Amino acid sequence: MEQKLRRDRNMGANLGKLRAAHKLSQEKLCSELQRRGCDIGRSTYAKYEAGELNIRISILIELKKIYDCSYDDFFEGLDINE
Repeated sequence: MEQKLRRDRNMGANLGKLRAAHKLSQEKLCSELQRRGCDIGRSTYAKYEAGELNIRISILIELKKIYDCSYDDFFEGLDINE
């Protein structure tokens, strides 16, 4: 039985903050991701930032490399127990 992940947290704001901190447009970021082998368009990435889609793990891995950050930066503020 296939189980889908529920969107119960939105990391979109963190994705947008990291992208802005690196002075990248969504278009330029997607071009870099495509150069690294990730098949993603700007409209799909915009949905990640808007919280309309769950981000693919392969994209998250490449973003970590591009931003030279920790995975914690993507999940900052999402722990409801904090």
